[in-house]
Amino acid sequence: MINHDPLRALRSAVRSAAADVRGSDGALPVEPALEWPKRAVQGDYSTNAAMLLAPVLGAAPRAIAERLGAELSRRLGDEVASVEVAGPGFLNLVLADGWVRGALGAVLDAGEHFAAGGAEPAERVLIEFVSANPTGPLVAASGRHAAYGDALARILSRRGHAVSREYYFNDAGNQIRLLGESVRARARGQEIPEGGYQGEYVAALAAEIPRAADAEPDELAQRAVELLLAQIKATLERYGVHYDTFFSERALHEGSPSGLQRALDTLREAGQVYRSEGAEWLRTTRFGDDKDRVVIRSSGEPTYLAADIAYIQNKLERGIERQLLPVGADHHAYVRELKAAIAALGGDPARLEAPVLQFVHLVEHGEVFAMSKRRGDFVTLDELLDEIGVDATRFFMLQRSHDRTLDLDLDVARQQSMENPVYYVQYAHARIASMLRKLPDARVDDAVLRAAWGAAPLHPSERGLVKRLIALPEEIAEAAARRAPHRIAAYALELAQDFTAFYRDCRVVGATPYEVESFRIALSVAAGRVIALSLDLLGVSAPDSM
Repeated sequence: MINHDPLRALRSAVRSAAADVRGSDGALPVEPALEWPKRAVQGDYSTNAAMLLAPVLGAAPRAIAERLGAELSRRLGDEVASVEVAGPGFLNLVLADGWVRGALGAVLDAGEHFAAGGAEPAERVLIEFVSANPTGPLVAASGRHAAYGDALARILSRRGHAVSREYYFNDAGNQIRLLGESVRARARGQEIPEGGYQGEYVAALAAEIPRAADAEPDELAQRAVELLLAQIKATLERYGVHYDTFFSERALHEGSPSGLQRALDTLREAGQVYRSEGAEWLRTTRFGDDKDRVVIRSSGEPTYLAADIAYIQNKLERGIERQLLPVGADHHAYVRELKAAIAALGGDPARLEAPVLQFVHLVEHGEVFAMSKRRGDFVTLDELLDEIGVDATRFFMLQRSHDRTLDLDLDVARQQSMENPVYYVQYAHARIASMLRKLPDARVDDAVLRAAWGAAPLHPSERGLVKRLIALPEEIAEAAARRAPHRIAAYALELAQDFTAFYRDCRVVGATPYEVESFRIALSVAAGRVIALSLDLLGVSAPDSM
């Protein structure tokens, strides 16, 4: 049976060899690295294992590297071409062509299961993302939250977690009342109330809702929320984001006792709430917050935090093992309050994670758009999709780390050229598909069957492409652990670049002898599959023609 993760197997061999050199209980101070050297002449992979062992064994790193190289050569046998000590004690490995061929065979043999699974432990994860208040259409910046949450859900699912996507919408409270008052003011031709909502969409709501001028603000607000939420759902579906649940805040206020009441009673019984100045306060300072927080105002109204606490308890009651809540940069301070709240409820605050997403700037002709939802001068996500399309929007939103401000250059995103990264990756996939269409199915099948066979020397571009392919399982593992979908966007681009170099350097169809053509066809098949998988993890399509 071919090992479906050859890079993991190689890491295991390095770890085992280091443990043997260590002796005694074989324990290593830290996990040895296995990395691509900076220069190709330094080998396929390099490890620092000898330098980690040097302080433990009290010997020179280069001397330990010699021992480690001998042990590793014994373990790998004819799978390794050479093992060389370099610098202060690095060990550089050159893998034999047979190992590279076998690695390609592993990718192909795994089929749709390649780079799947491996989560330890697998968890029930709920990702609650976007959750923009239904007081207006989704703005372009929401596209970053939607792409991030959805891509993270795809990556975690691929890793083996049971993932649910949820949208929590605020359909109660002061902002919703302001929406109703804004709609009625528009219907009556009056000034929008202070703090209310501007924009043509409010006028459109006033025109769409029957007798809006005579309706009560609360009634108007609920009807407006229904209309706006339907629009939000349609935009998200268009964007390729599908939710398992839309959770209404209003539901937390309903029932007897309500979810909100049950959560507050839990906190009171645990002694986590006290009265002061006519209000009820949660003792969040017990759990690392800088001050206690009001949950019930002196007027008797619950705060936003109270509703969020009830929502957190609802998720705990549903058996969610990990709550992921991506938040905007303007909400980073609120994360501390939420972690204190979950601790006050008796939960583990470490199981609530809130990655902070920085702002998005739309740039055109070198100028940055300034946008405000309340003022009504904003670019909607639908308008952005109309301008550059779903694939470009998602890829550009994901290509930078979520904790860095993103400048989305519309001029680049519009281009159908190699300067546009998503076009570059998709073009590589389309090129592979076009090439394979020219071959009979039987020829492709035979090439895949023979992928691990042959004895002809491999070109460096062939080796480099195989190495990139087998790196995907670790990239997915890192992206999942670090909550970092941008790693997959970077990987997809690097993979496309490696395929382009291979296609430039190595003739595929018509290469001689037969075994060389077979290997290159098989390598192209694997590259096409892995490019498509990488794009799918980002929610981006992999077209067969462009």
